[in-house]
Amino acid sequence: MNNSSKSQEHVGRARFAYSMGAFGHDAFYALLSTYFIMYVTGHLFHSGNKAFNDHMILWITTIIAVLRIIELLIDPMIGNAIDRTHTRWGKFKPWVVGGGIISAVILAALFTPLGGLNVSSPYLYLIIFAILYIIMDIFYSFNDVGFWSMLPALSFNSHERDKIATFARVGSTVGGQIVGFVIMPMVLFFSANQNGGTGDDRGWFIFAAIIAAIAAITAVGVGLGTHEQQSLLRENKEQTKLKDVFKVLVKNDQLFSIAMSYLFYTTGITLVNSMELYYFTYILGNAKAFSILGGLNTVVGVISVLTFPMFTNKISRRKLFYGSVSMLALGLLVFAFAGHSLVMVLIGAELFFIPQPLVFLVVLMTITDSVEYGQLKLGHRDESLTLSVRPLLDKFAGAVSGWIIGPTAIAAGMTAGATASSLSASGVTTFKLVMFLAPAIMLAISVIIFATKVKLDEKMHAKIVDELEQTWGKQFTKGNSNEADSTDETVAAPKPGVTEIPAPVAGTVVDLKNVSDPAFASGSMGQGFAIKPSDGKVYAPFSGTVRATFSTRHAVGLVSDSGIALLIHVGIDTVKLHGTGFVTYFHKGQHVTKGDELMEFWDPTIKKAGLDDTVIVTVTNSEEFDFKQLIPANQEVTTTDNVMEVTKKDQEK
Repeated sequence: MNNSSKSQEHVGRARFAYSMGAFGHDAFYALLSTYFIMYVTGHLFHSGNKAFNDHMILWITTIIAVLRIIELLIDPMIGNAIDRTHTRWGKFKPWVVGGGIISAVILAALFTPLGGLNVSSPYLYLIIFAILYIIMDIFYSFNDVGFWSMLPALSFNSHERDKIATFARVGSTVGGQIVGFVIMPMVLFFSANQNGGTGDDRGWFIFAAIIAAIAAITAVGVGLGTHEQQSLLRENKEQTKLKDVFKVLVKNDQLFSIAMSYLFYTTGITLVNSMELYYFTYILGNAKAFSILGGLNTVVGVISVLTFPMFTNKISRRKLFYGSVSMLALGLLVFAFAGHSLVMVLIGAELFFIPQPLVFLVVLMTITDSVEYGQLKLGHRDESLTLSVRPLLDKFAGAVSGWIIGPTAIAAGMTAGATASSLSASGVTTFKLVMFLAPAIMLAISVIIFATKVKLDEKMHAKIVDELEQTWGKQFTKGNSNEADSTDETVAAPKPGVTEIPAPVAGTVVDLKNVSDPAFASGSMGQGFAIKPSDGKVYAPFSGTVRATFSTRHAVGLVSDSGIALLIHVGIDTVKLHGTGFVTYFHKGQHVTKGDELMEFWDPTIKKAGLDDTVIVTVTNSEEFDFKQLIPANQEVTTTDNVMEVTKKDQEK
């Protein structure tokens, strides 16, 4: 087998292993976050003493909620522990594998009465349960943080990263939804007593053990099937602190606004999703039919994720958000009045589910854009801190919804031994008010916050990126840190000497004053030149360090080893493409060698959007240098032709 075939085999194995890891990871999370509470309220306590059962359920649901909120405070320390890990197996894999196995074993154990302690020694049971649950949750977080954090380590090729992430997203969507498809048929199949369609302890434990085994095996598969690439680029230089997360959240008003909007949204959504099995079991009296909804959600979830780019190419994210929430509201309304009609329940539930991946992606993109917003407003870039907000909100929503469901199940009479026929009319009403009215109120609050407080859209983000492009290089002469991807490193002053700058892309030379962007043409962004490209590959014109990256992937800022701050900007107004048509091969802090490929762009994408594809090259700290253009306009050049000569001012002759 030749090297190329071996490389392709390695890449294919890594993609498969990582996507299956995502499948097992989200199957585990679905069992824990959505269905474990059903086991607790319906099967864990069945002593025959209703008051005792209800009392214990309240204790368990309260313990779960409190421990999950406490675990949120532990998460930053978990991330730091992973960052400080150095083993021969890598930084992330030990935690992915170890965390996956330990959390899986404990979760399966939690689907048991712990040898009957729940009845014989209930308070001892609560103590042991609390200890096991927090250990399980912590090790799951190690697995969770390690798994998603290792993506950048699997490849330094952005194109390959995108492919791995796409496979993983499909795997996670299928894994998260397929549990709902198989849970009740499998629980009932393994149950010795069907209990009016709710199954028994044995059925729930065997199903939980199967899902836990899948999660553990796929975690081991990630360890065996992937390879962490070692590089100085991955050396951790910052420690994330919880106070820093809150500091960034409060100071970045757009991040705070989208976070508050999403908090109400995700809490309402999680509440409905977690109560759907209760509806099928205790309202419809047909728990097996829940697998139909699970199957539909599995297929629809993948399709919905894949349609996001199509929607954002046609309409703004704001319109997509409003349209998606409108469909959610319609689905909730249909679901609320569906009664005992399975067809109407499925229609309502699907109308409610279809837009969820779209809203998630709108929020994720807005949070991502708030990185640049915060950078411009606060003068420093907090990428990892900003992006950590979303998973924290999801975990908080899961804790709150679980806290609500326990008392609701008790008030509605949906505890051990209950069936659809045993529920009272008042119990059904209580359940529906919590399942439908409370989330509707939360969704309304979410929309109000989004409409009145979230101003950051695609146009605003484009203007922000444009401002950052114009100012990022000034810190090299003024000593501040407002570059597009801030770093704590001190940058040395430009060194004496002459540097010849070749064309970073093949094409025809254009005088900078003739480009159609006034900021570049006026020279306010520095002296330089432009190239009308004949090729879509951009190469490093000198050896230096990547100091500026942009989420839209249309530009890069380099600092040469001699102190020249160079901005390479592909196209004019191409920030509007939001990265479509661009692939980058660099990372913040990376040292590149002259001739290294930095990025590729697909010229037809730029032209189809009606944009100018001219590649602009400017020295943003131009006041430090004298310039001489070596090749005149209208002459064709390759990436080996020197276009400009840069000389440090006041150089001794």
